[in-house]
Amino acid sequence: MEKDTKAYNDGLNILKRELVAALGCTEPIALAYCACKAATLLGTTPETVCVEVSPNIIKNVKSVIVPNTDGLKGVEAAAAAGIVAGNAAAELEVIEGLSPAQKQKIRGFLACTPIVVKALTSDEKLDILVTVGAGAETATVRIQQHHTNITYEAKNGQVLLDTRGQSGAATATPTQEIDLDMEQIYDFANCVAVAEVAPILDRQIEYNMKIAEEGLKNSWGANIGSTFMARMGQGNDVKTKAIAAAAAASDARMSGCGLPVVINSGSGNQGITVSVPVIVYARELNLPQERLYRALVLSNLTAVHIKRGIGALSAYCGAVSAGCAAASGIAYLLGGDLKVISHTLVNSLAVTSGIICDGAKPSCAAKIAASLDMGLLGYEMYREGQQFVDGEGIVRKGVENTIQNIARLGADGMRETDKVIISMMTGC
Repeated sequence: MEKDTKAYNDGLNILKRELVAALGCTEPIALAYCACKAATLLGTTPETVCVEVSPNIIKNVKSVIVPNTDGLKGVEAAAAAGIVAGNAAAELEVIEGLSPAQKQKIRGFLACTPIVVKALTSDEKLDILVTVGAGAETATVRIQQHHTNITYEAKNGQVLLDTRGQSGAATATPTQEIDLDMEQIYDFANCVAVAEVAPILDRQIEYNMKIAEEGLKNSWGANIGSTFMARMGQGNDVKTKAIAAAAAASDARMSGCGLPVVINSGSGNQGITVSVPVIVYARELNLPQERLYRALVLSNLTAVHIKRGIGALSAYCGAVSAGCAAASGIAYLLGGDLKVISHTLVNSLAVTSGIICDGAKPSCAAKIAASLDMGLLGYEMYREGQQFVDGEGIVRKGVENTIQNIARLGADGMRETDKVIISMMTGC
């Protein structure tokens, strides 16, 4: 692949658009951002707040701690944090670095201000509509399809922005606009100028490893990372260390840790999963930094490629696509060619694609551990001359055909499953 070709530029653009920093679980943070934008548009502290969200937002906000709120959970807490203490210019880091006084103010706002939460009827799985009011003044902001995609703004009934289009659909997400297949991803990873991706990847390495270290050092959530290390004999082998570190990062993130992560496909957990294990392998085996960069390029782009067909929110657990992508990145790191990487991906997708997403919460860390474990089994299988073959379940000949089946499974096959899960979680 030569520089200045469409595929080369697409690879760079995907990395730039997808690998952004976010504080905490991205759904409550997107809600905080939307509420912050609405309050900013209003121009004063709201006296009333109405938050309308799609069922998948409820699923991913209900059980996760909003960072920098001293343990608050839920839609109301996320909205209040954005309104009281948010910095809209920071987008997915909208509530970073709050002071004790700001945290107390959030609690006071929750105690004194009515926040009405409603289910939003929408064709979009990611849909947030916040309306705030003070006296006769009102302001409304809507986010759809991806976490910072503002499609509608209005003040006092006057529409200031509306990019929803004739059908009411939001604009396309970055991952829907451009995509590379596995052959292109492999070629791009081999030829990309390291200087063009190093700044993006250096931040991913710094942020995601820092929260992994925090998760292993202190008690967060269900402590899956620490438990995995203990179960596997204190994690003396590189595989155990890699899985435990990724799980520990999720332990911290799901339980309100105030450290940001670099996300992938709109998800911090997926950003952690595609990067931390690859970094641990490279460091433990003393591999060259350039090799790590190229492996991270492959891992990140593979995860985006798989997730593109599934969509941002689904009953299909994103840890699966990210864990399988990470295993492919590790296969590349260890010298695997396109054939090895493709078979690693197919083998691992064949095993773990039944894991459901039932919202953001501490058990996400365990799903990350399971997905990485099976992803690396897929690599080990191929090294031993074993593989799953065409016609066995969802596996089809050719890695792209299997990925297409995964997209169909996640986007179409699990649509009803998603409704049932949300019904169970909300008691409706």
